Amino acid sequence: MSQTFSVYLLIALALCVANLPFVIEKPFLLLPWSQKGESPRPMWVQFFIGVLFFCVLAFLVWVILSYLGSLSGLLANSSAEFMIKLLLALFSASLLMSLPGWLSKQQKVQKNLFIRLLEVLVFYCLVGALGFAFESHIGNRFPQNWEFYVITLCLFLVMAYPGFVYRYLMRHPKGKFE
Repeated sequence: MSQTFSVYLLIALALCVANLPFVIEKPFLLLPWSQKGESPRPMWVQFFIGVLFFCVLAFLVWVILSYLGSLSGLLANSSAEFMIKLLLALFSASLLMSLPGWLSKQQKVQKNLFIRLLEVLVFYCLVGALGFAFESHIGNRFPQNWEFYVITLCLFLVMAYPGFVYRYLMRHPKGKFE
């Protein structure tokens, strides 16, 4: 895979993923606290489920960083092997992030702006892990300072702005987002 193609693929993926929390009402995260509209659970169960979900999510990011970005294997420089790994990582990430929506399919969970921004932050970490995996696959990974992460987070938030405008600033027919 060429460097230009991987950059454009990552930008397109970031643009799509950054707008998902604002366009889709179903939750993408199992949080350690109850959201408005969820069925009540005991607090310790809710906290345990939320912590377990974030541990699995952190493990997925670690797998993407180490396994997808690794250059070991029989076909280490093969683009076909990398694309298979990439599709497998995207499938597992989408499966994990759709689990909370599937669990709450009978309930009408209402997300507030804080939860949507938390989902944007989690998607930023997933896309960043894919970006580092692309960089590792193409060549050497370069060390980044805090400035890099602040700038890329701001760019990710700018990419999420169309979804924010759609959700909060546009007029919608009565009852569509209530």
